[in-house]
Amino acid sequence: MNFLKISSNIMIAAVVAVSLFVSSCNNRSEKPSGKSLVQQQEAYNHHPSHIKYSKHAKCRMECRHIDETEIKDVIEHGEINYKKSNLQNDDCHKRYAVEGFSKEQQHLRIIVAGCNDELTVITCIDLGKEFECHCPGDESK
Repeated sequence: MNFLKISSNIMIAAVVAVSLFVSSCNNRSEKPSGKSLVQQQEAYNHHPSHIKYSKHAKCRMECRHIDETEIKDVIEHGEINYKKSNLQNDDCHKRYAVEGFSKEQQHLRIIVAGCNDELTVITCIDLGKEFECHCPGDESK
């Protein structure tokens, strides 16, 4: 009887240890390194005074039927996907992957680079539908 009680306690302890380890690994992969998550969120400007669009972004927007109003809405109300962002560079070269839904319910990911009070839209992706686009820079992929 004692053997069963001891072995069940060991099993419970092992499950708890594995759960804590997995949770710890997941948290490390989701949070950006360096600055804290709060500092990274503060560095992203949800309300820039000016938004520029790269040629690639304009091409992708046209191909995927996404307009500037939808881009602005996702920039203002979307959430940062840290797994798809590149925050290792200095402040003016960080790339944020911002995700949200357009008014037409397109699930969008907008890649932006921000500097001071200006954001540049690098590209935009419709996460719910594949589009055949031929935009500048696609040849290198």
